[in-house]
Amino acid sequence: MKISKQVKRKMRHARVRKKIKGTAERPRLVVFKSLKHIYASMVVDDVQPNRIIATVSSLSETFRNALKEGEKGGNVKGAFLLGKLMAEKAKNMKIEKVVFDRGGYRYGGRIKSFADGARQGGLKF
Repeated sequence: MKISKQVKRKMRHARVRKKIKGTAERPRLVVFKSLKHIYASMVVDDVQPNRIIATVSSLSETFRNALKEGEKGGNVKGAFLLGKLMAEKAKNMKIEKVVFDRGGYRYGGRIKSFADGARQGGLKF
């Protein structure tokens, strides 16, 4: 039986999640990408159920206002901008250090661009 790409990604994500954990001082920065959009959340795993403290996506109003004329949100440039917006949101909450959770995706393309934007915005992984 052949395993689908989505199931393989979830297996990789579960393997990574065994090793990393977000705390109140250093939350977990999770990235999810679909074919058209990118979503990111900061999660605290100390409390049960896990608590989401901040989220941004390429569908949000702040992201659309930050885009220039004729740009799209689901590409590499949009991921970089989204990373900067997430770093700005974290700075407002007085969070400087995070644990990066790539969500089972390969570290390249949109995921790498998001991480670079977050680093440039001031977050430390």
